[in-house]
This record gives sequence, structure tokens and C-alpha cells, in this order.
Amino acid sequence: MVDALGVAVVGFGWMGRVHTRAYARLPHHYPRLPLRPELVTVAEEVPGRAEEAAAQYGFATATRDWREVAADPRVRAVSVTAPNFLHREIGVAMAQAGKHLWIEKPVGLSGADARAVADAVAATGVQGAVGFNYRNAPAVESARELIASGGIGRITHARVRLLSDYAAHPDGALTWRYERDRGGSGVLGDLASHGADLAYFLLGDIASLAADTAVFVPERARPTGATAGHTLAAGGERGPVENEDYVSCLLRFASGARGVLEACRVSVGEQNNYGFEVHGTEGAVSWDFRRMNELRVSRGGLNQDQPVSTVYVGPADGEFAAFQPGAANAMGYDDLKVIEAYLFLRSVAEGKPYGATLADAVRAAGVLDAMAASAESRRWVDLPVS
Repeated sequence: MVDALGVAVVGFGWMGRVHTRAYARLPHHYPRLPLRPELVTVAEEVPGRAEEAAAQYGFATATRDWREVAADPRVRAVSVTAPNFLHREIGVAMAQAGKHLWIEKPVGLSGADARAVADAVAATGVQGAVGFNYRNAPAVESARELIASGGIGRITHARVRLLSDYAAHPDGALTWRYERDRGGSGVLGDLASHGADLAYFLLGDIASLAADTAVFVPERARPTGATAGHTLAAGGERGPVENEDYVSCLLRFASGARGVLEACRVSVGEQNNYGFEVHGTEGAVSWDFRRMNELRVSRGGLNQDQPVSTVYVGPADGEFAAFQPGAANAMGYDDLKVIEAYLFLRSVAEGKPYGATLADAVRAAGVLDAMAASAESRRWVDLPVS
């Protein structure tokens, strides 16, 4: 027996499209899931965009006002893919309206915003999922199991990197992403939030950290019309970039391991250079998002001059079997969001959380707040350890 689940998408830029495609693909990859998403409505304030989305993807209705989504009895679950500064207001309202919530990271502009959404979800008993998609890669799941099993010994140190060039062009439009009041902490919320989640997912609690930040492109041109993604805006009135282009952070984990987290949105020559290297007393494991279905693994007890092997993930790893029949068949970014959608709807179906939750968002936001405080004070900052 498969039940229909009315879903809505609020905010229809690139990520809204990704969520919508993920809902549409769920029956293909997870035919036994007892819920079947139905696209009820899409909300987007840019004139005409919601109507275009409805016509292209098959939403039953379209609106410019997300409040209509909260009031719509047909809608039981909502994807919030609007800009960061709207996450708290929309997320809290949807939870209070009894809608299950799949919300993109960083869930607001601060730890307080993330906690407000988390509290609303907890108070109303709905399920809440967060868009930390990189943890869903089968190779990342496999690396986590290898680390947890002691397969590379006691963890000594790790590096997590998220380097990209999406904001490297000096004519990149001065959108909400570069404003403190609407984009929050810049690259911290955009990329380092993923790094904080990956660090916790793989290695556990961060006990303390010391961070440094920088702005490398201090001015940008204001856009003259609606924007999507990372639009160029040469020739417009220029204004200041208010938040961070770059962060580097030293980490001390509760386990005693040490780490480095680095994120940058203006790294010329780097396109989605995301990944990690984890070293232990008996081996190492590393992952590069651009080779998403591979792990580099070093094991064998030699320590010095120990070889490294490339391992291709396969059906035994994570959710790989839902997409491909054999090892080394490629998966892509959108597949990670399909996994995320599956975990979200499984949470709704079973009434208990699967995948990244609002608690993970609160934890990551706390790390980002600590990074900002450390960069400002130029001191180490301690974090709560569970």
C-alpha cells in the first residue's frame, strides 16, 4: 500500500529544482517506499518563476507567497530552498503548521536561527531533514564505517576542504549571498557548514577550534534584475562584500585527534574541490567529491612506505544499490539529493529520524558561530561536547 504525500517547494532557484527532481525520481529508485510524493504547489517571489516551475515540473498550483503553502491542507511536507535569511521564518512557520520539513543548510544565519527551527520541529512532532548531502555519498558512508571499525587505527589527524571558484569572478553580482543581514557568514554558511557536518559525521565532536577568515573580493556590482545562481553583473553600481570569502580553521576533536578545515568561494582554478583526508596510526582514507565513487585507502600494517589503493564503491556501500548494479558505475550530485529525499520520506513514514536532522544543523551552526568568534577574537574557542 502506497500513500500519497502532498509536497511543496518554497524557493525555486537551482536548489529548488534539485529537490523537485529528487521527489520525482523517488519511485524509480525506492519503489518500496510506502509514501509517494505528489507535487502540490511551488512558491517563489520572483514574478513568473513559480508558474514556469509548475508548467515544467507538474506542480498542481503556483504562488508568490510562501504563507499560502503553510495554510494549504493538501501540503504535508515542504522543501525550503529559499535564501538563508528566510530559513528561520519559513522553517518555523511550516513546522507550526504541521508540515514535515526538508530544509537546506545552513538553516538560517546563526546558531540561534537553527535552534529556533529545531525547537519548532520538536514542539510540533513533525520530521525535519537538513541538506547535508555529501554525507550521503556511498563512499563517505564506507569511509565512516572504516574509521569507526578501527580499520586505520586510532585517528591522529584529518583535513576537510571545500574550495570553489563560484565567486571568484570580480564581476560576480552583489546578491544576498554577500550581505551580512541576508547571507550571514558567507563561505562559512555556504561551504564550511558542509565541512563541519562531514567532520562530525566521520570523527565525532569538535572540542575546540581556532579560525581565521578573509575577504579577497571586497566589492561587487549590484544586479539590476532578478538573479539565480552566481550571475555576473558587470557595469552596475558597486557595493561592499560584507561577509567572508575564505576560512581556515584548526580543530581539536573530543577524541584527541587534530584537524584542519578550509573553505573558499573565490579559489581560482578550483571547481568543487571538496573532500577529506583522514589519517590513523595504521592507515589512511581520503575522498574527493569530483571522484565521488572512489576512496583512496592505505592499510596493511607497514606504516612507513605503505601503499595506497583506489577502492570503487559498490552495492554494499550506503545507498549505492538503489542506483547502480555494480561497483565503479558512476553516481552524481543529484543522486545524493535523491538519497536525502528518501531518508526524509522514510522518516515521515516511520515517525523517526533518518539521515541529517535539525540537531545536525544546530551542531554545525554552533561550529560556524565558534569560527566567527575565534576569527574576531583571534583566540581558541571551546565547544560543547555531547
